[in-house]
Amino acid sequence: MALWGGRFEAGVAEVTQEFGASLPVDKHLYKQDIAGSKAHAKMLAAQGIISAEDEQAIAKGLTGIEQDIDAGNFTFDINDEDIHMSIESELTRRIGEAGKRLHTGRSRNDQVATDTRLGIKALAKELM
Repeated sequence: MALWGGRFEAGVAEVTQEFGASLPVDKHLYKQDIAGSKAHAKMLAAQGIISAEDEQAIAKGLTGIEQDIDAGNFTFDINDEDIHMSIESELTRRIGEAGKRLHTGRSRNDQVATDTRLGIKALAKELM
């Protein structure tokens, strides 16, 4: 179900879900999203917002997800809408409640801006 789908009695039409999802476009930014998430978790732990154990579990979980995507052993679900939700959903499935705390103090817009900037930097390095 879409993040906003709970507002409606009936489910979201498949065509609507596909139209609103950016996952087919942004899933190639998974490395950037994971790098940004690891840095964010590290900051949360350094500020005492999450525990060091949560930060370690998040980092380990994200590394495992990255390895699975690299190996082609990760199934992207269009219902996750974007790469951020796809990774965060899988992280929570793998490590439990600590995965939900990763989103503390940041918005999806922040994630989009960070992933895009890191993605452009990676592409620029390839051109050099």
